[in-house]
Amino acid sequence: MPTLLPDLALMALLGLVFGSFLNVLIHRLPIMIEQSWTEPASPGEPAFNLAFPASHCPDCRHPIAWHDNLPLLSFVMLHGRCRHCHTSISWQYPLVELFTALLFAWSLLTHAHWPASLAWGGFAAALLALAVIDARTTWLPDAITQPLTWGGLIAAAMGWTTVSLPDALAGAVAGYLGLWMVYWCFRLATGKEGMGHGDFKLLAALGAWFGWQQLPALVLIASLSGLLVALVQLWRKRLPENRQIAFGPFLALAGAWLMFFGAPSPWMF
Repeated sequence: MPTLLPDLALMALLGLVFGSFLNVLIHRLPIMIEQSWTEPASPGEPAFNLAFPASHCPDCRHPIAWHDNLPLLSFVMLHGRCRHCHTSISWQYPLVELFTALLFAWSLLTHAHWPASLAWGGFAAALLALAVIDARTTWLPDAITQPLTWGGLIAAAMGWTTVSLPDALAGAVAGYLGLWMVYWCFRLATGKEGMGHGDFKLLAALGAWFGWQQLPALVLIASLSGLLVALVQLWRKRLPENRQIAFGPFLALAGAWLMFFGAPSPWMF
């Protein structure tokens, strides 16, 4: 198992770079989705995607120089403020970069070789992006959940997970259909939607990475953690007006838990 400091440092550096990209994804992808629902852009309208326009301050619109866009380091050097207008920079940016670096480094410690470590690091980074996007917008974009599912199937086929390809396929199908049935039972009984379709797709992706055998543990961890947060928010009188909480972050938490600690023992519950 690779545990040398140079390996960990390199993996953490890769995580920082990937975390910087995640911040772009988290900010721009929901805007791109909203734009896709409206009229097509006019021929003269500037492009807006993950690459354009270049990074800029959202307040003063001043372009961010490369030396002010270094993951984590620039935030510290700028004392958390824009160099030009001195507006505070959201703590989301350094925290996402830091967590991604830690996730990548930890994946190296828990997996036997680099390809598997990179695959699991990418898996954890995708969960982080989905959790933040869903918490902010209640969306789980197909642009992330679908590649995550295919990534799990490819990882199983390549032997980068402990799951066989048939079990990964069964996990993806069972994960999707399981929440799909819960959704329709709840809707028929109450006339309301209890969850979004993105939750089906995220559980399908988790099933592809962990196999159908781990689906009960994933749903249990996600449900218990979601219930705990809901009770705390209810006690603090901070539940949303519609009394709905995004389920995606808790599914992502369950996936991260199984990735690092494995399935919990039955006696824990």
